[in-house]
Amino acid sequence: MSSDARQLLGKRGEREVADWYRREGYEVLDANWRSREGELDIVLEGPRGDVFVFCEVKSRRSDRFGSPFDAVTASKQRRIRRLAARWLNERRSSHAGGWMGPKELRFDVAAVTPGRQGGFEVEVLQGAF
Repeated sequence: MSSDARQLLGKRGEREVADWYRREGYEVLDANWRSREGELDIVLEGPRGDVFVFCEVKSRRSDRFGSPFDAVTASKQRRIRRLAARWLNERRSSHAGGWMGPKELRFDVAAVTPGRQGGFEVEVLQGAF
């Protein structure tokens, strides 16, 4: 698969996951948030405003090379945690004085694969790490 095709699949997967969370009552706060250390795929706030969710999205055309969940290695998890801390620090500094924010942080992984009836299937592992 060409890099353009992979990028298109990745973007489509991220949209599918964001839509899944919206249907569950979450608010998307950021998508593809970047810093020099890397990127957070989707940052969300929970339906009651009590949790920030940092979701890593993995899209695959097949499981030939393993489950999408397998691609989120321990080193990738550490990088996502560091990026989440940076995101929170930037968010706090832009809301100085009055921002308390949700009290809980959660790290999810979402797998996007082709559906049997066409389209895509989204599976979200909440609290994955």
